Amino acid sequence: MIKADDFLDSAASSGFDFYTGVPCSFLTPVINRVITRNDLAYVPAASEGEATAVAAGAWLAGRKTVVICQNSGLGNAINPLTSLNHPFKIPTLMIVTWRGEPGLNDEPQHVLMGQITDVLLNDIGIPNEPFPSEVDEIAPALQRACDQMDESDLPYAFIMAKGSVASEGLEETPSLATPSDEHRDFTTGGDRPTRYATLETLLAVTPDAAGIVATTGKSGRELFTIADREQHIYQVGSMGGASAMGLGVALNTDRPIVVVDGDGAALMKMGNMATIGAQAPKNLVHVLIDNGVHDSTGGQATVSGGVDFARIALACGYAGAAAADDLNGFSRALDAAFSSVGPHMVHVRIQPGSLEKLGRPTVSPDSVARRFKAFLAS
Repeated sequence: MIKADDFLDSAASSGFDFYTGVPCSFLTPVINRVITRNDLAYVPAASEGEATAVAAGAWLAGRKTVVICQNSGLGNAINPLTSLNHPFKIPTLMIVTWRGEPGLNDEPQHVLMGQITDVLLNDIGIPNEPFPSEVDEIAPALQRACDQMDESDLPYAFIMAKGSVASEGLEETPSLATPSDEHRDFTTGGDRPTRYATLETLLAVTPDAAGIVATTGKSGRELFTIADREQHIYQVGSMGGASAMGLGVALNTDRPIVVVDGDGAALMKMGNMATIGAQAPKNLVHVLIDNGVHDSTGGQATVSGGVDFARIALACGYAGAAAADDLNGFSRALDAAFSSVGPHMVHVRIQPGSLEKLGRPTVSPDSVARRFKAFLAS
């Protein structure tokens, strides 16, 4: 058994200073110390998939990251691990607990995952080993992890057995923020714009210094068609993860960061909005382009028609939010967002459909990630 600081000190010496994840009782000592320490950052996520995307954004902004979760939560993380970290070649160190370890008396819901935790990690291409439970094991284990991640640019996992880390107390004051009432309504009820025109307006108003994180699907494809720039990153998978990745970026840069989200994606990961509100990045503008359908898969309807994303964002702690349904209102909403402290939500309703014969980004995802990382560092 080790103390949490034994591991955290050694990890910090290797550059790991940004943690995000979802608690597990096995992880309690590590999380409690990360929260308490001033030299480490911790973002508590609403889901393990969200944490994975937050860490990806933080890596783009130059941080070495650690995602911590229960092995049961691997199910929530498989999508971003395979469709975000893998194609974009984004490494992160993972600490995954071993609930349901064979031979251990545990809850019935952990039995199957306990039998397949390492198998599942191997199957999705994540090398792994037991979490170091002796002090003299820590540095060599971290070195193996760093060497592997440097070689592959992909995640590496430690599997933590019960009792690996000694108990630690918690020093944390829960946040009790008062929701903002900064709601601006620019809707007119007229003809709604196309996504292409909406994205053109976004680029015309967005500061040149801003980074733009575009959700998977036709938003990223049309943005690429309009203007492919180093400050754009186009998610090609990890549906719902763009806002979490944008949060990870925004927390680690002074540049304005714009997330281009979709209604289907936002509905899939609405917990992201609560995390954004709680973290309150002043430089984040969350643009939610809502056409009411899953456009990339044939136009099946979403349930966004009855959802007021702007007011949901305010209830989650955003500093301001606006609604629009034409280009003039959208432009005015963006001006207001960029001229004040965020985070801000701009919810714009548009018409369904996209360009005919719409192409896809011709730059590989890993190249897009690295030029975006270089842009943030410049």
